[in-house]
Amino acid sequence: MKRSYFFLLLLAATLFSTVRVEAQNEDFCAYVNSFIGSSNFGTTHPGAVCPNGMMSVSPFNVMGSELNKFDKDARWWSTPYEFYNRFFTGFSHVNLSGVGCPDLGSLLLMPTQGKLQVDYKDYGSPYTDEKASPGYYSNRLSKYGIKTEVTASMRSSLARFTFPKGESHILLNLGEGLTNESGASLKLVNDNEVEGVKLLGTFCYNPQAVFPIYFVMRVKTKPRESGYWKKQRPMTGVEAEWDKDNGRYKLYRKYRKEISGDDIGVFFSFDTQENEEIEVQMGVSFVSIENARLNLDTEQQGKDFDRIHKEARKAWNDDLGRIRVEGGGPNDKTVFYTALYHTLIHPNIVQDVNGAYPAMESSQIRTSQGNRYTVFSLWDTYRNVHQLLTLVYPERQIAMLRSMIDIYKEHGWLPKWELYGRETLTMEGDPAVAVIVDSWIRGLRNFDIETAYEAMRKSALTAGAENLLRPDNDDYMQLGYVPLREAFDNSVSHAIEYYIADWCLGQLARSLGKDADANLFDQRSKGYKHYYCPDYGCFRPRLPDGKFLSPFNPLQGMNFEPSPGFHEGNAWNYSFAVPHDPKGLIALYGGRKKFTQRLQAVFDQGYFDITNEPDIAYPYLFSHISGEEWRTQKIVRELLSKHFRNSPDGLPGNDDTGTLSAWAVFNMMGFYPDCPGRPDFCIVNPVFDKIHIRLDPKFYPSDELIISKQKSGNSKEGYVTSLRIDGRNKKTQRISHQELTRARQIEYCYTQKQAKQKKIMGN
Repeated sequence: MKRSYFFLLLLAATLFSTVRVEAQNEDFCAYVNSFIGSSNFGTTHPGAVCPNGMMSVSPFNVMGSELNKFDKDARWWSTPYEFYNRFFTGFSHVNLSGVGCPDLGSLLLMPTQGKLQVDYKDYGSPYTDEKASPGYYSNRLSKYGIKTEVTASMRSSLARFTFPKGESHILLNLGEGLTNESGASLKLVNDNEVEGVKLLGTFCYNPQAVFPIYFVMRVKTKPRESGYWKKQRPMTGVEAEWDKDNGRYKLYRKYRKEISGDDIGVFFSFDTQENEEIEVQMGVSFVSIENARLNLDTEQQGKDFDRIHKEARKAWNDDLGRIRVEGGGPNDKTVFYTALYHTLIHPNIVQDVNGAYPAMESSQIRTSQGNRYTVFSLWDTYRNVHQLLTLVYPERQIAMLRSMIDIYKEHGWLPKWELYGRETLTMEGDPAVAVIVDSWIRGLRNFDIETAYEAMRKSALTAGAENLLRPDNDDYMQLGYVPLREAFDNSVSHAIEYYIADWCLGQLARSLGKDADANLFDQRSKGYKHYYCPDYGCFRPRLPDGKFLSPFNPLQGMNFEPSPGFHEGNAWNYSFAVPHDPKGLIALYGGRKKFTQRLQAVFDQGYFDITNEPDIAYPYLFSHISGEEWRTQKIVRELLSKHFRNSPDGLPGNDDTGTLSAWAVFNMMGFYPDCPGRPDFCIVNPVFDKIHIRLDPKFYPSDELIISKQKSGNSKEGYVTSLRIDGRNKKTQRISHQELTRARQIEYCYTQKQAKQKKIMGN
């Protein structure tokens, strides 16, 4: 008996060890489809990037040919790549993912063959054989038979071009890209290396949000010839002097000093043998050319393409592997891990390897002691991305919080939509408040909360004329709402965001013992009631005299048409955007029954927009009404199935630097943070049979949380009614952050009676 007992123990230990090793060796990158979101205005791209890396290198195909379905010069196009376009004009370096405004996407690197052509309309090529995975992209240029490959480190990239035999060229075009800014300078350092600077910015129409990117590019093979090109202005009588093959682009074959202009570039020419490989390195910095070179040399010294690709893939596997899922449908793992991948692109680091970074709204260069982050699209990400980081990547979230507080110290204001040291002032509200408070309330404490509170209190109480973040604060503080003073001033949208921020600030004030402030902000957060119009059963703009706007159409604003009081949406996209006071909102709508009917109608009549952040938490409001919780799980399940798929159009719209993806990640795991500043999650039906979440023991009591479905019962068609937390049963539709992070095993339990199932799943 003893031998049998010990044999069983040994067998169990061996099996457990085997499972652990298999988990460590699992290739999570293999589940990522980098093309998801690259169509249907998802505005993601399949380029090479490391987790939260400064450098990203993407195929650029939204420019310059009648083959293009979408052309950046013909419309407001905010991505370097669209899946169904097939005209390649180079690889752009440093790109944004999932945004709604064009910027960056510059430094276009292009291999060609034959006669030297420097006009992208002439040298661009159709392509085939696309392949992409985290940290890697490749295609084959049909016009030339050139195979292209790119990979990236944190601050640099490496391209590998495989040429046929013949006259071949490598071009760097500084005249084209996504940015609305123009102007660049170049200098050939030697036969193999060029350095320079390119102006970027004017994101979302902000003319002051301008910044430089510095770069050093190096070809590893000595060229036969190199030189510059520059686009010439039309001049009478000198047409004969233009290059016969390049029209108005003048070639500089002998000039070696600096060259500047709006439309310039550099070329390197080679006589290549069949299948000859040429590697091209690119280092970037937002501080200086010297730092761009330092970044490149530090990160690529002694490494070839395969080594850098391997390191990038390992970094992604380490990050993606913090969550391991089992079961689900044939495409569920791909949808899940691609979504997780997209949440880990932004915010991204901005400091160089020596710690130098551009201070906020300043010409100063400062040195960071840790990671300094940029690309804070906070109106989007405060709703779920930072909650995901807090749970699974808390060390990164702490560094982001410190970056935000340092931005305040440098600039006097917390970020709103910060981009490489410039405030773009895009979208509404005071969103940094929700990010900081939510992290604090959930238990992250290793940052300067007093300075953060000072910054948040400043934006909440400063008069509008002096307030960068709340320019209409005078009305808000005096009236309790923001009245419509101009036809399309987004007044209701502004106020809705202020209410959420003030509620969060009240929660923080209470936790810090600042009760007078807490009472003030709590009271202000209930001002949303001013906008409720019983005649329409929704929010309606008010005028300065207190009267409702008339005439009024609650549906005006659909399909991005202008709407009085509302930004990028209509009244139905905002009328339930009160996650912080569900009880007050339910009472405002006339009680549970009327509220349920009205909210359900938003979904039934097609008024809900998953791509519009204000209503992204609508499904979870049903969880606050006893007997109606099933609606949350039913709606979430339908939205996941409809909008998140393993295809280029597998995102319903702009990913908004990972916000839509984070929505999918949480819901596929079975819980969602529906209200920032409230440290809990709404329970939904997980997609997977089992989810392993690795927790950081420096921040949480447990080092791993395992979520599983009850083996009996119909979990696919049923709905979660209770949880079994480390063996203890709890009938609930919510779980606190503390309960979640202290638990080791949580089992989701379902309804069992078939008759009840049918009733539940009906309308």
